[in-house]
Amino acid sequence: MMWNRAELKMRGNMAFKKNYVSAVVVALLMGIFGTVSGESSARRVSENSDIYSGNLFNVGMITGLLAGIATVVILIVLVAKVFVGNLLKMGGYRFFILNQTAQPGIGTLLDGFRSGHYVNIVLTMFLRDLFTTLWSLLLVVPGIVKHYEYLMVPYIIAENPAMDYKEAFQISKQMMDGEKMEAFIMDLSFLGWYLLSAVTCGLLAIFYVNPYVQASFAEMYTFNKQKAYQDGYIR
Repeated sequence: MMWNRAELKMRGNMAFKKNYVSAVVVALLMGIFGTVSGESSARRVSENSDIYSGNLFNVGMITGLLAGIATVVILIVLVAKVFVGNLLKMGGYRFFILNQTAQPGIGTLLDGFRSGHYVNIVLTMFLRDLFTTLWSLLLVVPGIVKHYEYLMVPYIIAENPAMDYKEAFQISKQMMDGEKMEAFIMDLSFLGWYLLSAVTCGLLAIFYVNPYVQASFAEMYTFNKQKAYQDGYIR
């Protein structure tokens, strides 16, 4: 039994629209929590500058200072992502699972902190990001494969915060067995919406595309979970 992409997207579309405001806010915050970005800039120093006066030592010192500050900022952002952002994002996954049959509030984002299993959630989400990154550093294709192999991990841990990370990874692997390419194609099916979002300076993404995508993949998880029960590898 295989899920149908068009049906999942239709159900996801309907699900987020019935709880529109909360879905938009949660999807927006998930996007923020899931992004670690850095900015770099280069400035040309004039040979006639009164400030630098051709003093390469000062230029090097200032460059080193800026690089140090940038490194500290990046580390702070990474730590915040691991210990706070990932839990909030997991709460977002839980929101979209619950949103299929109920109307959860934005406060669902905090469920990871209230679950009593903070350390386990942090560890599982961190390892998922770490393994995906390491595989991506080796080769692009294996990284993509592992991304889709681990795709269900956040949903699994969102519903089962006490589950051991090894079990969560194993269940996700079984859920995505034979479905990784279809999941990749489903991602590609939103490409047109992403292009339109770029044209609208991201407004379409905020108010429609992001919650639509999140709700659709939550539908995929629910389908895979039901199939897993039928196949007997989760009870």
